[in-house]
Amino acid sequence: MKVKTLNGNLNIIGKNLRKFRKQRKISQPEICRKLDLIGVTMYISDIYEIEYGKKTVKDFEALAFCKVLNISLDDLYSNTEEYYEA
Repeated sequence: MKVKTLNGNLNIIGKNLRKFRKQRKISQPEICRKLDLIGVTMYISDIYEIEYGKKTVKDFEALAFCKVLNISLDDLYSNTEEYYEA
């Protein structure tokens, strides 16, 4: 089965996730701990793969990122138009 990508990426929020995480000075292990506290289990490798477009993101994971980073879904999906440019 062929994996569906958009210009080689499995998600379009990875860059923003990394940007907001770094702005808040939250490490990858720390965001994993924060996610675990709200019932979402992710590993450091998952965060890395999401941030670099190598892993898909489930809807509940996107909402969890917003909750622990104190951002909106609009923030998480902002400036993602570049993925649709040829």
